[in-house]
Amino acid sequence: MNTKNLVALAVLMGMGVVLHAAVPGFILGMKPDMMLTMMFLGIILFPEKKSVLLVGIVTGILSALTTGFPGGQIPNIIDKLFTAFIFFGLLMVFKKYHGSVIQAAVLTAVGTVVSGTIFLASAYFIVGLPGAFVGMFAGAVLPAIAFNTVFMVILFPIALNIFKRTKLVEAKAS
Repeated sequence: MNTKNLVALAVLMGMGVVLHAAVPGFILGMKPDMMLTMMFLGIILFPEKKSVLLVGIVTGILSALTTGFPGGQIPNIIDKLFTAFIFFGLLMVFKKYHGSVIQAAVLTAVGTVVSGTIFLASAYFIVGLPGAFVGMFAGAVLPAIAFNTVFMVILFPIALNIFKRTKLVEAKAS
């Protein structure tokens, strides 16, 4: 992993943490996790195991620091680390479509479902949930799926274009 990749991932994580901190919690402290979209974008742009591990850990820690969910620090770290590698695995399975906005959107939707499920399950077992699992899933995860997917559809082509122009990613990525 070179310095340019680290800087690019740091910029994505920085933007993600600002977005995550700025969005208010609306269902018992849960909110759409925009850090996820930035994590997914980082994995799509830099699909290597070291980058996935780094971005998963950093995203988990930053999400833990900015969470509005009571006791959500440890579940955030668990969630992001597992979700990063599951997303990476799915990306590798569907690498034939690499660089496609449709692929990025579908994987973002699936990744958000995975993340929300892991977060709620780990929170349930570690600190308990302030509401019913199904209610929290419907009230926070489902809107996050829609929001993150739309955000990725808008952000992906812009980010890919910027990263290609600055030569941070290879031209073959599209």
